[in-house]
Amino acid sequence: MSEELKLCESDYRLACIIWENEPLGSGDLVKLCQKNLGWKKSTTYTVLKKLCDRGFFKNEDALVTSLIEKEQVQKYESEQFIDRTFGGSLPGFIAAFMNDKTISKQEAEELKKLIDSYREV
Repeated sequence: MSEELKLCESDYRLACIIWENEPLGSGDLVKLCQKNLGWKKSTTYTVLKKLCDRGFFKNEDALVTSLIEKEQVQKYESEQFIDRTFGGSLPGFIAAFMNDKTISKQEAEELKKLIDSYREV
């Protein structure tokens, strides 16, 4: 995965608004950013332009749509976090995450099925 998918917090917050509401008019995006983030119109357009220049979104005829899916960014961020914090160890991450938690029998079965679906043959 490349650094191209890395987003700072403010960029990610704007991106989430777009992903949740696309396709969306740029004027509507300004209103949503003002309501949800407290941003001014100029801030919204500045961040949007930066993300369009980086290839995350396009703003064509005042209609904003995504070019990169939210799941791609989440995958990149998750991998970076596990690499940085747990030396790339998924079991290490899960052990730390589950430290004092319990899960239901159904959740355990769902996780087992998920793991089995990714197991090497």
